[in-house]
Amino acid sequence: MDPEPTEHSTGGVSVPRQPPSAQTGLDVQVVSAAGDSGTMSQDTEVDMKDVELNELEPEKQPMNAAAGAAAGEKNGLVKIKVAEDEAEAGVKFTGLSKEELLKVAGSPGWVRTRWALLLLFWLGWLGMLAGAVVIIVRAPRCRELPVQRWWHKGALYRIGDLQAFVGQEAGGIAGLKNHLEYLSTLKVKGLVLGPIHKNQKDEVNETDLKQIDPTLGSQEDFKDLLQSAKKKSIHIILDLTPNYQGQNAWFLPAEADIVATKVKEALSSWLQDGVDGFQVRDVGKLTNASLYLAEWQNITKNFSEDRLLIAGTESSDLQQIVNILESTRDLLLTSSYLSGPTSTGEHTESLVTRYLNATGDHWCSWSVSQAGLLTDSIPARLLRLYQLLLFTLPGTPVFSYGDELGLQAAALPGQPVKAPFMPWNESTVSHTARPVSPNMTVKGQNEDPGSLLTQFRRLSDLRGKERSLLHGDFHALSSSPGLFSYIRHWDQNERYLVLLNFEDVGLSARLGASNLPAGISLPASANLVLSTDSARQSREEGTSLELENLSLNPHEGLLLQFPFVA
Repeated sequence: MDPEPTEHSTGGVSVPRQPPSAQTGLDVQVVSAAGDSGTMSQDTEVDMKDVELNELEPEKQPMNAAAGAAAGEKNGLVKIKVAEDEAEAGVKFTGLSKEELLKVAGSPGWVRTRWALLLLFWLGWLGMLAGAVVIIVRAPRCRELPVQRWWHKGALYRIGDLQAFVGQEAGGIAGLKNHLEYLSTLKVKGLVLGPIHKNQKDEVNETDLKQIDPTLGSQEDFKDLLQSAKKKSIHIILDLTPNYQGQNAWFLPAEADIVATKVKEALSSWLQDGVDGFQVRDVGKLTNASLYLAEWQNITKNFSEDRLLIAGTESSDLQQIVNILESTRDLLLTSSYLSGPTSTGEHTESLVTRYLNATGDHWCSWSVSQAGLLTDSIPARLLRLYQLLLFTLPGTPVFSYGDELGLQAAALPGQPVKAPFMPWNESTVSHTARPVSPNMTVKGQNEDPGSLLTQFRRLSDLRGKERSLLHGDFHALSSSPGLFSYIRHWDQNERYLVLLNFEDVGLSARLGASNLPAGISLPASANLVLSTDSARQSREEGTSLELENLSLNPHEGLLLQFPFVA
């Protein structure tokens, strides 16, 4: 019988003897302190746990070492360094105390560093300040903007015959209110309306400039129109030409004082009701017109500087026009000055430059008559050209209703010319003497991107928002015979170049800039903003055109844009 395996007693802990194979690679240390009460130290307890883990079957051990583990590592061995972890945990970073920080901060090295940083900061700040001052001093000065009233900022639109504009069954003044949205799309700033006051033909005593003709509406209708137009930012100018239904617009010369008194009373009354301005026509037939105009202008300006007076004359004589303008300030004058018998580039350039030189700094207005349509004086082939001309000259363009469409007056044989009906659509012109094609109606041209109406709206929009076109300087350029070309520019804004070909043939521009002021020069190329040739407009709008090789088609006008260069 084999003897039972003996047990070694170590500090009261019985450790069974393992066979040699089981002891291979096992490192067990049991420590017993002399005189101890039989308890184990922390190291002994950890090692005993290693022994207990090794006694377990491999598949029951908590961790099974992967194949190919490093030699010398025990399968499932957990090592704990309690004493070292506690030692490390006991070390805390406390930093420097307040006294130590003050001592370090007061050292000579740190004091010099702080002074150096402070000096660098102030030197940098002063350098930036000096640089900003230099930039401001050397930067080009912005030109002071002129005082701009509402009639300086866009076109005026005349409706002389209210019933012809709204239609016979549309209700006069009440019907006009329904078309304010259309006028708003034209971007016009003012509506010149009438005359619409009560007038008995050639009867001065039966004429009341303060009362609305009852066939056109009531006083309440007109006040309602004023409020509606104000919401659309459209100013109402009332025509007070006294005897508009008679032979002489101002009655007989002997009745001039009576008429003048009626006009003065009407001005004060309508100003109180909210009218923004007044027009009187045929002032060439008014005795002492300059004196009366000055008096009426004072009434409107004393009420408000934002009120306008317009005078109209059929004269095309420049000296007569200048005499009327010299009597008043801020007076707009419409005339037949531009409706000459010939329409050539050279002639138009001469008319424009002479007018601007004669009127000096007086704000101009541009039209071809005091009341008529463009088609009354301008051939149809040049309508687009004249739209471009009137919108880009320095001053206020003035149009009659229908000019945006190319409307023509219908003249019946043996009868006086009547104001044509506004062709809103096919149904509104079905009863007119002359048939009107659908593409001549407002509805038809609204739907056509290449129509005259579309061009009118585009030019009106540009005229109202581009400073060079609003109040910029004007300089005519030398160019090919048959062309009229000029530049509009204002300070550091975009410049505009206008070229107008009045001839029946295509022309090469051949621009010259010898008479331009200092700081203004022609670029090598410019961007096409608008062409009166709808084919080129759709094909080349926004493209850059070389000015050296620029050619214009017959009756074509170009509006080109190029940037300011310092």
